[in-house]
Amino acid sequence: MEKGKVILAYSGGLDTSVILKWLMNKGFHVICFVGNVGQKEDFEAIEKKALQTGASKVYVEDLREEFIVNYIYPALRANAAYEGRYLLGTTLSRPLLAKKLLEIAMKEKTSIVSHGATGKGNDQVRFELSCYALNPNIRCVTPWRDPEFISEFKGRTDLINYAQKWDIPVKASKKNHTARMKIYCTSAMRPEYSKILLIDLLKISFLCPCRLKMPRIGKQSLIFLLKAATLSRWLTRMTAQ
Repeated sequence: MEKGKVILAYSGGLDTSVILKWLMNKGFHVICFVGNVGQKEDFEAIEKKALQTGASKVYVEDLREEFIVNYIYPALRANAAYEGRYLLGTTLSRPLLAKKLLEIAMKEKTSIVSHGATGKGNDQVRFELSCYALNPNIRCVTPWRDPEFISEFKGRTDLINYAQKWDIPVKASKKNHTARMKIYCTSAMRPEYSKILLIDLLKISFLCPCRLKMPRIGKQSLIFLLKAATLSRWLTRMTAQ
């Protein structure tokens, strides 16, 4: 039974790849949205994978400049920190992705959106509150809060098995951890920890499609960034490459 058209925030990773097929099997007509906020990904391959998995259409949007100008720089100037402990990293992209998600929903004349954020962190809150703030009438389909989905997928092993069942290519192991590099930070998550490694802000000028003038940022933020750049072995290796 057709349940309507849904716009899925899609990354091409294990969770959203499985969610795409799962939504289709539940009767949804799925359109994927992929937001480029500076992560090192092959976006043509992601688009191809989404179409092969069954998406009727894929929007790949380059949001890097808007992300830097309207989100990263203001956050740095405000010294925006999570509970006063560390500067915001991955968090900053969520309102922008939600905004673009709703723009595509409006263009496609649907009021249903979906995402793959789990209940382990705050991303569900960030995505959905951003969506509801911009459009109180939007409907968010959240598989990781759906009792049927949760009962079917208790961990990465179940997700990988489902992907194999439906011939969905995924680069994932059964180790329960992920790491993602973005224009502003690299986020790494394991069951026992979750931390953010900040990238030297100066690298933005090379990752962004256009050169932007560096605005004034808070002294505390600048010192924090420089310390992170100096202490991070990971950053040293990446710069050397």
